[in-house]
Amino acid sequence: MNKLQAMEVFVRVVETGGITRAADSLRLPKATTTTLIQKLEAVLGVKLLNRTTRQVSVTPDGAAYYERCVAILAAVRDTEESLAQRHATPGGRLRVNVPTLMARSVIVPALPSFFARYPAIELELGCSERRADLIEEGIDCAVWTGELEDSSLVARRVGQLYFATCAAPAYLEAHGQPRHPDELARHRCINHFLPRTGKIFDWVFAKKGVRIQTSLSGHIALDDENSYVAAAEAGLGIAQIPAFVLKEALERGSLELVLGDWFPEPVPLNVVYPQNRHLSSKIRVFVDWIGELFAEHDGIQLRSTLHRP
Repeated sequence: MNKLQAMEVFVRVVETGGITRAADSLRLPKATTTTLIQKLEAVLGVKLLNRTTRQVSVTPDGAAYYERCVAILAAVRDTEESLAQRHATPGGRLRVNVPTLMARSVIVPALPSFFARYPAIELELGCSERRADLIEEGIDCAVWTGELEDSSLVARRVGQLYFATCAAPAYLEAHGQPRHPDELARHRCINHFLPRTGKIFDWVFAKKGVRIQTSLSGHIALDDENSYVAAAEAGLGIAQIPAFVLKEALERGSLELVLGDWFPEPVPLNVVYPQNRHLSSKIRVFVDWIGELFAEHDGIQLRSTLHRP
C-alpha cells in the first residue's frame, strides 16, 4: 500500500463527505478508494470512518488522524515543490471556477498569455454564477464577487467589480432617458435573481455620498448573466451589468449608458481557495496572473469609455 496515497484519499473522503465524491475528484475508481481506506484502517488498527449506505462520517480517531495527515501531506508537497522550482515551471491539472461574463470577456481572451508563460499547466475552467463548494467539488481556486462569508476559505483581493446602468438605444428612443433612480419605477426594468433561492437582487445607486437601494418591478427576471445582457441588448428594458461588459456593448452600439452620474457601489473581487488546501505553485502563479490581468484591464479598471465614479 502506498501510504501517502492512502492518506490523500482519506483526507479527500473527509473533506468531501463521501467515498464516491472523493474518488471522482481524485479520478480514482471507487473500489480503489474503498480498498485504500480499508487497508489504512487495518494498518493503523483503528476505525477512521463510520460508513452507511447514505453517508460517511469521521470517527474521533479519524478526526485526529485527519489533522496529522493534512500537515504531513502539506510538508511533503512543500519539500517536492522547493526542489521542483529550481528546475521546472509550475505544471499539472488546475481546476478553477469563474463568473461566466468575466470568463468570456476578460479571462479567456487573455489565456494565450497565461499558457505562453506556464505551458505545463492543464487548466480546467468552470464558468458559472454559483458559489461552488470548492472542497467537495475538488476545485483548486475560484474568482468570486462580493464579500466572503465562508471562514474556511482564504481570500486574496484582486480588484473591484464596477456595475453600470444601461439600456438599448431602441428602448431609450421609445421610453426616454431617466434622469434619477426614482424615475425607474415608471420604466421597464430587467431583474436578476439567484437560481438557488429565487431572490431578486436589489438595485443600488450611489452619488456624492447619497445611496439608494431599492427593488423594482419588472416584466422579466433572469438568473443567467449572458441571457441577462442579451435581454438588455434586445430592448427589453433597463439593466445593471458589469462595466467591462457595458464597455464592449458601447463600442458595438448595442447599449447606452443610463444614469451616468449614479453608479452602483463597486463590489470586491477575490480569488478564494480552501485554507487547509496546500497553496501549490500552480495555484499561486494563477492567482498572481489574475491580479495582474485585472490591474491592467481597461474594462475592470474603468480607465476608458466609462468614467470612474
